[in-house]
Amino acid sequence: MRSRRDDTCTSRTQAGRGAHTCAGPALDLVIAPGAFGSGEHVTTASCLEILQGLGNLAGASVLDLGCGTGILGIAALRLGARRAVLLDVDPAAAATARRNCRANGVAAAAYPVVGSLAAAVRGPFDLILANLHADLLLASASSLVHLAASEAHLLLSGILWEDDFAVCGAYQRLGCRLVRHVMRDEYSTLHLLGPRRLGA
Repeated sequence: MRSRRDDTCTSRTQAGRGAHTCAGPALDLVIAPGAFGSGEHVTTASCLEILQGLGNLAGASVLDLGCGTGILGIAALRLGARRAVLLDVDPAAAATARRNCRANGVAAAAYPVVGSLAAAVRGPFDLILANLHADLLLASASSLVHLAASEAHLLLSGILWEDDFAVCGAYQRLGCRLVRHVMRDEYSTLHLLGPRRLGA
């Protein structure tokens, strides 16, 4: 699944392998191929734009669900996050994410994990990133909101326009609040705040 190039990425070759440099106000990422998430697709680009708009993420704990190349979790670490769990069911994706973490100097704070959300992850997380198909976002909604820290940021993307209402509504019914809604081409990206936890 690929689309037009976005303005935040340019191609280059690094050490004989194709790679992309993704740049923004606070980002200069080198992302080698091997899984989805080069920064070219509009869903990834929308998430990167919103991430950079969040500002300094100092101390934040991050979950990148369906991490692919790890680009979103790596971006969060470069923006100051304390740690990022990069979760994917595909071992090849986790291996690619691990290589990209090393290439971007964030390996010490990144934890690539192969497995399911229920089996592999413990929260809470201050920032949850999920660039997935709508059916997976719907199936994971309760688990993701449960893993979210009080008023955590949730960035959900990969949503076709016809599924946008269903996904947004499912998370709102679980107590999330919509902050920003980005539509590009036929895809939607949602920035939500998780529920406020009592005592948080």
